[in-house]
Amino acid sequence: MAYLDRIPLSLAVVAALTLGLAPFVPEPHIWEKLKMLAAGTLSRRIDILDLLLHAVPWAVLALKLLRMAMVRG
Repeated sequence: MAYLDRIPLSLAVVAALTLGLAPFVPEPHIWEKLKMLAAGTLSRRIDILDLLLHAVPWAVLALKLLRMAMVRG
């Protein structure tokens, strides 16, 4: 948890919005992979790895916000 506390919130937000969504055109990449997951077509290893790599910044941001809420409350 100490490592998560040292990550600035602004960095987590910027990482999620840039790395988590890139490339932006024609649609955010993570959105494309989530649609593939919902449709059951996410089967290639590279697609699964791609989903995981684009999800990491969002997971860090979510954990950071959860940690901040737990410390304050």
